[in-house]
Amino acid sequence: MSFPSHQAPPSPEELESLVKLLDDETPEVRQGIAARLAQFGGDVSEWLAERNVRLTGRERGLLSAMLGAARRAELEREWLAPSGGAEAMGEDWEGFEAMLRLISDFLHDGVSIRQPLSDALDLLAEEAAEREVMSAEELRVFLFVQERLKANGDDGDDPRNLDLAWAIATGQSNPLGLGLVFMLVGRRLGFEVEAVDFPGHFLCRIYREGFPIVIDCHDHGRQHLQSTLLESPDLDRGERAVLRQAAHPGRVMRRLLDELESDLEDADRGEDAALIRRLRKTLG
Repeated sequence: MSFPSHQAPPSPEELESLVKLLDDETPEVRQGIAARLAQFGGDVSEWLAERNVRLTGRERGLLSAMLGAARRAELEREWLAPSGGAEAMGEDWEGFEAMLRLISDFLHDGVSIRQPLSDALDLLAEEAAEREVMSAEELRVFLFVQERLKANGDDGDDPRNLDLAWAIATGQSNPLGLGLVFMLVGRRLGFEVEAVDFPGHFLCRIYREGFPIVIDCHDHGRQHLQSTLLESPDLDRGERAVLRQAAHPGRVMRRLLDELESDLEDADRGEDAALIRRLRKTLG
């Protein structure tokens, strides 16, 4: 079976025909479907929802995999790293969030309907405001003590933990994902929430009456007086230095890309991991 060689995206009628062919295991058909879907883009979730198309789990997996090449191409095309690498990002949290949006779209399966990242963060901030959250401390309680978000205890290495739109939609993530949501929602509400790039376990910091409080978002938002943590004999000099610092956007993004590459490798997603490795190199 052959498909048109033109480069225009499939029409709705052609896309419907392509979806119906997902169960055809003929290599030529599979290649043709993948080639045409690549012209449509990496996300057909809205199209599927509008037409109430019902797919089996196997069909969803096949369709998502076929859309993967387009999502990789989109991420690589849109990725804009500062010429000076991570250090040049300074305090550009807006640029940082733009990078997170690209990563979120890349990690999305392309078939499940959901809110884009910025909209999801806006809605979560509105939800917190409706609950009369008035400080970073109250946001900590709302998000983690009341378990609006919690640890992904089933699979902390799932790459989707770093898709923050997925994390918000499902209410779960790993330490880095939870911490990022805390910071980005906090920024929308005007609260000071800092990143603490602690080795092996990402943390956040807020201030109460001028005293720094370290927050473990992954442990139900558990609080630790920073001064008490610094007295621990288990910490070396380097760890104490990291604990005192606020990590800038470039440093956090490097950590995220390092974690994501490792998680993708563990998930046997070699092409995706290779792409993330290339993006990581743009940050030095």
